[in-house]
Amino acid sequence: MATSNAISTASILCSPKQGSLRRRVNQQQNHRLNYGQSARRFTVRANAKDIAFDQHSRTALQSGIDKLADAVGLTLGPRGRNVVLDEFGSPKVVNDGVTIARAIELPDPMENAGAALIREVASKTNDSAGDGTTTASVLAREIIKLGLLNVTSGANPVSIKKGIDKTVQGLVVELEKKARPVKGRDDIKAVASISAGNDELIGTMIADAIDKVGPDGVLSIESSSSFETTVEVEEGMEIDRGYISPQFVTNPEKLICEFENARVLVTDQKISAIKDIIPLLEKTTQLRAPLLIIAEDVTGEALATLVVNKLRGILNVAAIKAPGFGERRKAMLQDIAILTGAEFQASDLGLLIENTSVEQLGLARKVTISKDSTTIIADAASKDELQARIAQLKKELAETDSVYDSEKLAERIAKLSGGVAVIKVGAATETELEDRKLRIEDAKNATFAAIEEGIVPGGGAAFVHLSTSVPAIKDKISDADERLGADIVQKALVAPASLIAQNAGIEGEVVVEKLKASEWEIGYNAMADKYENLVEAGVIDPAKVTRCALQNAASVAGMVLTTQAIVVEKPKPKAPAAAPPAGLTV
Repeated sequence: MATSNAISTASILCSPKQGSLRRRVNQQQNHRLNYGQSARRFTVRANAKDIAFDQHSRTALQSGIDKLADAVGLTLGPRGRNVVLDEFGSPKVVNDGVTIARAIELPDPMENAGAALIREVASKTNDSAGDGTTTASVLAREIIKLGLLNVTSGANPVSIKKGIDKTVQGLVVELEKKARPVKGRDDIKAVASISAGNDELIGTMIADAIDKVGPDGVLSIESSSSFETTVEVEEGMEIDRGYISPQFVTNPEKLICEFENARVLVTDQKISAIKDIIPLLEKTTQLRAPLLIIAEDVTGEALATLVVNKLRGILNVAAIKAPGFGERRKAMLQDIAILTGAEFQASDLGLLIENTSVEQLGLARKVTISKDSTTIIADAASKDELQARIAQLKKELAETDSVYDSEKLAERIAKLSGGVAVIKVGAATETELEDRKLRIEDAKNATFAAIEEGIVPGGGAAFVHLSTSVPAIKDKISDADERLGADIVQKALVAPASLIAQNAGIEGEVVVEKLKASEWEIGYNAMADKYENLVEAGVIDPAKVTRCALQNAASVAGMVLTTQAIVVEKPKPKAPAAAPPAGLTV
């Protein structure tokens, strides 16, 4: 055996086809070495860059900022104009600041960098408040323009930025003091109408929807197949799971299962043995109450027994699979348990289904189960526990950065608190439909922002009145250049009111001077062309939108003012057009 092993080993080492092992190893090492040398020689060359410094860089940024802000500013106020966006397909006619900002790309890369900064202001304001994007863009442009004038005159840009930040911080505190909470349906309708461009129909629809689903509800916006815009409310908690077997159907015409005053079993366990649930089935039959089983799955003997007894009329029962996956499944089952007053039979807590009593079941006033979904309408057994659950979900929503998680948490809050209102938007043309959907989206966001932080006078009046508070903030600042920052904010605050007046065909400076001498709630109503108490007239803005617009504008403006150089890709020269083939006339 040793000899044969030696022979086989030698034959491998000295095979005429393979060559010697040593020679093969050397070849591999040389190959790796050559590859390593060639890899080190491989380089990636970046595109050439253009660099601008000091005044040249600031001028280019300012030019791009002005171009974008001019286009966006046209839409500000009740008499603002529309902007046509030439995109793929038919052109879009819009009145929404952030949509216009996102559509603008300038040919000059340095100017486009400036436009991108204002785009960021609009996007940040849209993300945080859902409205006020045009106001934020106008404010940012004004702060940047005034700030660059001072920097060119020799002021320290870092100190100016500090002064701007201190002033805005003081104004936010003042704004919180002045804002008043939303008082009922009329305020909600007024906020929504103003945000939608003085469209009272949209304001009424938003107010109706919030009346039905409550301030914690969800408003969903969809396209309608008809010309009319309608509001539909989905009451109760909807689960995207239908019946496990079609034999559970109680209404053959609609192919749905309907229960009233049903008992609800909520568990994350799989039910396959009928002996586990026989005690519950007997008890619910004695109570003559329908039973809804929500479990990971119901299979085998258990499912067959339920179906047979259902068809014989002995049991009034239905089963659905638990919604969601992983940790989200467990969380949603806990939501259902709290809503129905059930005790969640969780496997990780050692709670077995066979030990479940009738007292641990929940109660649903109405249950509707289709092939794809289940709706549970219940009166929570413990209001305190339900409110605590909603508060916990709101806290999670405030802390999450994920868009997907935010949507799911908002849905869960809505399902626990009242339901979902669907606004189905109709219009004669696709262009009108897109514009209408954007207006309703703005109105929805503004309404929830107002409910959250209160309301202030609209029409830019709140900013003008806030400007009169700047001198008191400035008195607390000692540095000369920081005080310049306070002056810049004070002058910039009047820009939205001035532009609203200009878009209405009125001299902006005259309006601003008159407002400065007026009380907090007095402003210029551009739609009615008169000065009045804007809060009483229903011309109001959400305090949150006002705050976010000011903070985001100041933030980006501060970054621009402290910019000393700009680096952009050098545009590639366009290739000359190819000459036509010889012998052909063009």
